[in-house]
This record gives sequence, C-alpha cells and structure tokens, in this order.
Amino acid sequence: MENNLLLCILVLIPTFASSDFLLAHVRNIKKRNADNGLVVDGMEIYSMKIDSKITSRFAHNVITSRAVNRGNVSKEVFFDVELPKTAFITNFSMTIDGVTYPGTIKEKEAAKKQYEKAVSRGQTAGLVKASGRKTEKFTVSVNIKAASKVTFELTYEELLKRKSGKYEMFIKVKPKQLVKDFEIEVDIFEPQGITELEAEGTFITNELQNAIKKTFSGKKGHVFFKPTLDQQRTCENCSQSLLDGDFTVRYDVKRTTPDNLQIVNGYFVHFFAPTNLPKLSKNIIFVLDTSGSMHGREMEQTKEALLKILDDIKEDDFFNFVLFESEISTWKETLIKATPENLDEARKFVRQISADGSTNLHGGLMRGIDILNAAHEENLVPKRSASIIIMLTDGQPNVGISNTQEIEKAVKKAIDGRYTLYNLGFGSGVDYGFLERMALENKGLARRIYPDSDAALQLQGFYDEVSNPMLIDVELNYPENEISDLTTNSFKHFYDGSEIVVAGRFVDSNQNHLSVDVKGEGANDALSYTVQQGAEQTAQAFQEQQYIFGEYIERLWAYLTIEQLLEKRITATGEEKENLTAQALALSLLYKFVTPLTSMVVTKPEENDNEEGIADKPTEAEGMFTGPLVASPLYHTYVSRPTWYTSVDGDPHFIISVPQKKDAICFNINENPGMILNLINDPVTGITVNGELIGDKRANSDAKIQNSYFGKLGIANKHLDVKLTVTPETITIQNGDEKTSFTWLDSVTLQQAGLTLIINRKKNLVLSMGSGASFVVVLHQVWKKHPLHQDFLGLYTLKSDKLSEQTHGLLGQFFRPIDFTILEIHPGSDPKKPDATMIVKNNELTVTRGWQKDYRRDPKHGVDIPCWFVHDNGAGLIDGVHTDYIVSSLF
Repeated sequence: MENNLLLCILVLIPTFASSDFLLAHVRNIKKRNADNGLVVDGMEIYSMKIDSKITSRFAHNVITSRAVNRGNVSKEVFFDVELPKTAFITNFSMTIDGVTYPGTIKEKEAAKKQYEKAVSRGQTAGLVKASGRKTEKFTVSVNIKAASKVTFELTYEELLKRKSGKYEMFIKVKPKQLVKDFEIEVDIFEPQGITELEAEGTFITNELQNAIKKTFSGKKGHVFFKPTLDQQRTCENCSQSLLDGDFTVRYDVKRTTPDNLQIVNGYFVHFFAPTNLPKLSKNIIFVLDTSGSMHGREMEQTKEALLKILDDIKEDDFFNFVLFESEISTWKETLIKATPENLDEARKFVRQISADGSTNLHGGLMRGIDILNAAHEENLVPKRSASIIIMLTDGQPNVGISNTQEIEKAVKKAIDGRYTLYNLGFGSGVDYGFLERMALENKGLARRIYPDSDAALQLQGFYDEVSNPMLIDVELNYPENEISDLTTNSFKHFYDGSEIVVAGRFVDSNQNHLSVDVKGEGANDALSYTVQQGAEQTAQAFQEQQYIFGEYIERLWAYLTIEQLLEKRITATGEEKENLTAQALALSLLYKFVTPLTSMVVTKPEENDNEEGIADKPTEAEGMFTGPLVASPLYHTYVSRPTWYTSVDGDPHFIISVPQKKDAICFNINENPGMILNLINDPVTGITVNGELIGDKRANSDAKIQNSYFGKLGIANKHLDVKLTVTPETITIQNGDEKTSFTWLDSVTLQQAGLTLIINRKKNLVLSMGSGASFVVVLHQVWKKHPLHQDFLGLYTLKSDKLSEQTHGLLGQFFRPIDFTILEIHPGSDPKKPDATMIVKNNELTVTRGWQKDYRRDPKHGVDIPCWFVHDNGAGLIDGVHTDYIVSSLF
C-alpha cells in the first residue's frame, strides 16, 4: 500500500492450437507454418485488440480476438487470456460466421446443474484458473470448420488500487505468432487531472519504441501501441514474433486536497489520499519461522531480505525479532529503537540465524504480541505510533498448540484490535486459508511469497508497502440518515502512497450533495475536518462523455461491496456467513460479475448439438498451489485442492501432484502381501523410504483384485545413521546401536542427530531429516473385529524439494517436474468417470477421471482429490515397470 493506483491488466494474448496438433507433435509430425508466420497449424489470428477505458480508478477492459481457419479440416481453437486476480469478468461471447453465442452468468450451483446435464454429450469447458502470482487464466475452446471465422470478446472490470504513487497497467503480451492487426489502446479519464504518463515493455526494441504513442493533457490520457508486422518480427523476414513479455502503462493524478468526492445518479465514491503528512514512527515485530523446513535457500533469501529491510528502518522506529521452531527465542527482550548501533547489532543477529526443529507458530506469535503489549504498557514507544506484526512461515503448526482454530482465537484475543497482523506464507506447504483468516481478523492481510529466485525481493517489496504509516485509526463518517449500503469506512492504518476508497448509495436517489467528517491520528496531532461536495461539481468534471462507460460509480460501488463481502465471509461462520453469501451472490448476479459465487455458462455450437462450458473464479486461498475450482474438458468438480504433494495411501493409491497443471495423476500398485516396494531413494542426501505390503485378514471372494496396503514403512538416512521403522502398532528409531520405541498412544516431540519426530497421538507422525525433507505418516485404524480389514499406514511427502535431482523410486521419480496433455475426452464405462488420452513421457495412455483420498488432516474420512487415473500399475507413467521397484528388505 503505497501512493499509487495499481491497474493490473495481465493479458496473455490468445493463442490457438488444436488437439490434432498436440498428438501430431508427440508423433514427431512437424508443425505447419505458412504465410511467413501469420498461419500456425492452419489458424491465423488476423486481429487482436485490447481496449481499456479507465474512469476514476475503475477500469473497463474489452479483449477482442479474431481468427480464421486457413486449413482444409475443422480445428479446435483455444482462447486463452490472463486476467488480474482482482478482476471480475462481466461478459463473454463468441461469434462464428456471423452468429453470436453469448455467455450468461448464473449462481454457481445452478450453473453446475446445467453443465452436468450436458456432460454425457462430451462437452468441453471454459474455465478461469489461477496461473501466476497476480493472474488467473480464462480459457475456452470451440471447433471451427475450414475457412470459418471466429471472434472472441471478453470484458472484465476492476477497481484500481493505489500503489507507489502511480497507477500501473501490466499487460502480458505473448501471441506466439505474428498478428496482422495487433493493438493496445488505453483511454484514461481522471477528474483530478493527470500529472504524468509513461509506457514501456520488456520486449521493446528501439524500433518498437516508435510504435508506442502516449499523450496526456488535463484530465485525459491516451496510450496506443500498434506494431507493424515487420516491427513484430525477431529479424528481417523471420516468422517468429518479438512480442513476448510485459507491457506496462503507468500514470499519476494531481492531488490538491486529500479528498475527492464524486456523485452520480444516486451513488457516490470518496477517494482519500492525503499527502505531505509527517510519517508516524512504527513499532514492528518480525515473527520468523526458523524450523528445519526453512533450511537452505528459503532461509538465505529471508536473511537477505531482512538485511535490506534493516537498511530502510527509520531511526524513530522500534523493532525486534522473534524466532520460532520447536522453541521460541528473541533477539532482545523488549522493543529496541533503531539507532545506528542497534541496527548494526541486528544485522549481526540476522546473519547468524539458522533453521532447525519443528514449527511452534502459536508460541512465536504470542511472544511477539507480549513484547508489543509490554512496550505500550511501559511507555517504551510513542503513543502516536503504528504497531505492526509481520509473521513469515513456510509450513503448518505442529508443536505446542497446533489446532489452527485455537490459534486464531488466541491471537485475536491477545491482539484485541490494537495491532495489525500481516502473515506471509512462503512456498507451497502453508495453510493459506488459516493465515488469511488470522490476518483479516486482526486488520491485516496475508500474502504469498513464491519460492523463486526473487523471493527476497518479494519480501522486501511487501515491507515497502507497509513501511511508511501516515495515519492510524482513520474514520470517514457519512450522515446515517442519508446513506445506505456503505462500504468499509474505518481503517487501522493509512500508508504513504496508498489510497482509501469508500462508496455508498443514497437513500434518496435524487440527492446531489454530501458532507463527510474525516478523522484520524497523525504523528503530531489528530486529523479532523469536514468535506462537502455537490453533484454539479462532478458533472462539470465529467463533460467528456466519450471517456465514460455506463453507470461507472454504481458499478464501482457494486464491485467494492462484493469484494468486501467476500473478504468478510473468510472469517465468518454460521448464519453470518450465510447472510454475507446471500448478499454477495445477489449483487454478483445483478451486476453480472463472475465471482467465487457465480459461474459463466458458455453455450458453444457443435455440428450435432450444443455444448455447455462453465467459467469459474478461484479464491486466493486456492491460489497458485491449489488451483481453482477444477474444470476439465469433460469433467467439472467443485472441490478446492489441498497443497501440492506426492503420497501413497490406501490400497495402495499413489497421488502425484502436477503444480503447473493444477491437477494430479494417480495410479495403484497391485502386488502380493509381503512384497517390499522402494518409494524414495536419494543417493545424495542418503534418504530412502521403503514400504512393506500387507493384505486383508482373509481373501475376499467377491473381489477381482485382493486389497493390499502398507503395513510397515522403513525410513532411513545413511548419512545420519538413522533408521525409523513404523508399523500400525509402534514407531522405532535406531541411531547406530541405540534403539528407542514409541507407540501410537504416545504424544512425542523428539529431536536428535539431525532428526525431528512429532507423534500426534493415534493420528499421524511428522518427520524431518537432515536436509529438511519432511514426511507425514498417517495411521489408519479399523474396528479390531472387522472380518476383513486391518490397520495400515499412509505416506505423504511435504518437502520433496529438499531432496536432490537424483531422487528416484515409485514416489521419488515424481519429485522432478512432469508434464502431460489430456486429449480426446469421452464418456467411459462409468458415466461419472470419463476416459481420455494422456500424452506423458512420449506415451499415449488411456486414463480415467476419478478420485483418491487425502487423509493427512482427517485420517477417518479424508478429502476427495480429483485426478487422472493411470491403469495397469502405472504402466507408461512410471519409469520401467512396477516390479523394478521390488526390494529384498525394509532397509
């Protein structure tokens, strides 16, 4: 949150491909190129236009793409666009040979029922899914006859949030082929006036720079980018496109007063962004996860970011570090003023931080809150100051209080509205929903930190957003008898460079004036004044009607209201959550927004019948790692996934997550009881995991294939000389010649010889070894007098990235990236489980859409995980055949 409005329009320029081409690629048939790059696999995108109209921070964006099938056979055409996660799709249509097929927005359950009626006819689906840090991808496909033309038009809207003093429009440009008529046009209208405007692209050459036209004067700004075919080419007469990267437009507005009020047709919006205020000092506690899973690059990146943050801390600020693993430690006992001497000492402390142990998240947060409480009670910090807690973790609590609901309640009670909590989730092992709920309950927010090479910059960037508080306890009060349906109007902090936006609806739709009482606490004194605005002032500012779209303030109010209702749902329960859901759903349907509560149904033409597709919007808690609500060409499920992992459980069912596909592959191994299978073998770290199969108590005469399960696991690290034997009765650790045994009735936390073991009584055990590799073993207990079944074990890998690239085994081979393509989806023998062709490792496999269970959190019932099931003991998916993985002993 800085002094900028952020317009993020991330657009992956639509690409077109056919399923025929993908199969041909696997069979080494060359892709056809014609017309010097204009035609790819028979398809030509002859026009691609992105038109954006921004009126008072509210962006209305239309993407139009036109293509023609130049081939002599029908082609399946895919329209892919990347959108900001904060955007709401409002309209979509396809026009084929002059006939338009529109999308309609419906309540999600109604859309689901309509979709399911069409499943048996073999339809394909349009969907929206998370695809990156800031984006989600909209995808739809349709079959186009030879010589036919198709036009796709997608509209979405977004309220721009102010960041770093400028609005920013970010467009992902990647057409993958030359486009005869390629165009980006942005019209900006700001009643306050525009002070600067710039446009740039990561792919822009000196020649392409001339293709960018930008002008601004008074209230209006204009950016136009229309490269010629020759300018698009990577070299003279080349068929490859140079347009591959980010195109960014930035601008700022004139601010003569802190407030800008606009009134139009019974609605108002209030923008609040004071400038030139003295900065408040801040009291900041960094609560850092230093458990063993943070070992390696994650910890080095965290330390790198902290050292840069220490360079930016002001001398009037107070700070401290709390580290949590199995135990809790602090840099100092109290908050310390950021003098040059103390900052130097803090840098030395940061450099020596190391990672080891388990994750006592509750203990770390409570210690940080206690330090802030003491600082305020003892008057160690200024009364006019902002108190902030920034917590970073890469895992889930497993020591001390590990129940997330209990942690949420304890933290909320301890903070009691006095401080702001920001939660940063590092990597894929976090429970993001838990972090988000806890932050929102304490007037903060959660943010994902992606485990890439720039993770340190991500951490530093977040700190920059909250590093300059200007006001605390800001309230914007409006006459209660005049306003209904007001959005949030009280805010714990206002940060330099950010902007507060409040919108509402008048009780009397003809009212044309408004007064606002503004209150807040600044560094030196209280802020208190009254603002008045009449509708005639807004009308004077909005005379250039060609720059204005529809009832923009009403739609801005609806957008902001829905966004805040959805946010409140995250922490609500029971009747309150039902009421919030009903309100958000009603507005989503009324204003035709695709939100997490609605779906867009796209009816697509086919030769013999119509097809139904659904577009859904994921929530951030599903995010990059969990993917969206899943839609596949024949299969649509409304279940969000847990974090990505590999596992083996049940009979035995192997589940392989494929993060880049936001999907999973599964397979079974059918072998006789007593056989031992190698699951993981890493010669670099010395870690191996083997499992011994058991069967039912007696053969089941009704079953074609007899059940088998893992009844014993052997986990070893030869470098540490540690062996762990796990059965449904006991857990035995052998370190050299010493042996220690536990039962599943014990609750244990043990650290020795580079090993961390946590036994959660009668549920599971969590194990970290050496490199930071982590596993969860789940205990499955059945009724002792059951005539067939007996107790067994499941294995889940949580930190597979800590193992080397040489890791192999039935599970270990999938710790490296694997890619696959799903084609030719069609009804299978079970109407609810369609079959398809999977292209993986240059093999064509027949697979079936199905479910497997994830028992990590609920060993009794589990959670259904949708996946593509590979038959015949994983043949064609696993390296070699399954019998290659049979070993002679557990170690």
